[in-house]
Amino acid sequence: MIIQNSFTVIPLILVITINYYAFGFFYGFMWSWISSIVAAIIVFVAVRYWLQDFVQKKAHGEALRKIENKGGQYVFYARVLPFFPTSILNILAAVTTISLKGFVAGTAAGNFLYFFVLSLIPFGFLSTDINPILIVLIILAVTVVVYFIQKQKKVKAKAANNE
Repeated sequence: MIIQNSFTVIPLILVITINYYAFGFFYGFMWSWISSIVAAIIVFVAVRYWLQDFVQKKAHGEALRKIENKGGQYVFYARVLPFFPTSILNILAAVTTISLKGFVAGTAAGNFLYFFVLSLIPFGFLSTDINPILIVLIILAVTVVVYFIQKQKKVKAKAANNE
């Protein structure tokens, strides 16, 4: 699992499905989630302390600025909305000024939501009579709520700094 989460080779849904059948829903989900966080930390630390110069030469400056500006929030959204390869996110985040704590928080929260939804597929939840659009709406609603909570924290922090 750690190798798979470090270098995305096998589709994640396949790995989570195997974990589901090997360990059951709860333990399969937990194994997938925790090992993904461990893998992300390993890649982050390895790149930050050993490969940073090499990656910075190859990385696109625009992507690095986006990650630096949003920090853990960017990592969270990139994990929940899987349009950005996670292995590349791990590498790019490591060459920015984002803290390990912010990276881990964004990874843990984002992967929790995303992996939970992926774990529901082999569990059969998505094959029931529940409308898939409702599930997507629930995920979007949770994402929006988290976004506004983050935004409010920033507004309060900014107001506290101005005082």
